[in-house]
Amino acid sequence: MSRRPTITDVAAAAGVSVATVSKAVNGRYGVASETVDRVLAVVAELGYESSLIASSMRARTTGVIGVLVAGFEPFSAEILKGVGQALDDSRYDLLAYSGSHSTAEGWERRSLSRLSGTLIDGAIMVTPTVINVGAEVPVVAIDPHTGPADLPTVECDSYGGALQATRHLIELGHTRIGFIAGRRDLRSSIARDAGYRRALTDAGLAVDPRLVGSGSYRQDAVRVAALDMLRRSDRPTAIFAANDISALEIVRVADELGLRVPRDLSIVGFDDVPEAAKATPALSTVRQPMQQLGVEAARLLLTLMRGESPAATHVTLPTRLIARETTAPPA
Repeated sequence: MSRRPTITDVAAAAGVSVATVSKAVNGRYGVASETVDRVLAVVAELGYESSLIASSMRARTTGVIGVLVAGFEPFSAEILKGVGQALDDSRYDLLAYSGSHSTAEGWERRSLSRLSGTLIDGAIMVTPTVINVGAEVPVVAIDPHTGPADLPTVECDSYGGALQATRHLIELGHTRIGFIAGRRDLRSSIARDAGYRRALTDAGLAVDPRLVGSGSYRQDAVRVAALDMLRRSDRPTAIFAANDISALEIVRVADELGLRVPRDLSIVGFDDVPEAAKATPALSTVRQPMQQLGVEAARLLLTLMRGESPAATHVTLPTRLIARETTAPPA
């Protein structure tokens, strides 16, 4: 069959009515078991799938949860794995969605307006660019935007993780420690900046503004900031980066400048994406439970979709320093 099979095609091939096919496919009562088996065999043979949009118009529900990400990079990929795990035992399917203009502020609002009620019953936004979205469906934010948001949120202890990372470098003997920051509109980025500064202050070290660069989680911006920092005559002997992708870019920049990691420059990242352990040298980093963030967000969303009140609407998960091969005492 060259065209997409319809429910009418299934009914004709199975020798039953369209209503019987609908009942068999949806597991409703009133159809003999042998008839159900025959209908399902034809469904498999023809490759028939009911229209998601048509079903949602009738039932006012789609059975789909959307996960909105700015891009399919390592962090969001791990989040998606966690959401998928949490939905395994539910009746919901997962739709991963990245808008065509997902770098523009407020793209989530437009995407949710397009998807809500027709394609998804609820949504999880990863590192959103907005505080609130005013969606028609329940929404949970992972790694939320800064500001007094009404959205339920799931995040990790970014402040505590930054403290661990910077203290690790201080304990190794570093006194000139740089920091490449992330997106300034994310609560986590602000917390990582604060943790870095607090660790230096606690150790009696001054925060040198020349050793603080803005990377915004963009490879090009990280590269510019790292080059500026590492070309200085009084360059840092260590850098803490706000995420692993930034840290791995700093490793590349250091190599281009003839600096050996960790002998000439120690580097710590944040996230512990799979690429961190596979890198050469393996990246020291702060591990945040990315898949668990997805699991917790999905559980929270499912509770809201059932019309129940969750035990907590703002969940924070712990972080842990993972020391590998990119950190050592200063030469």
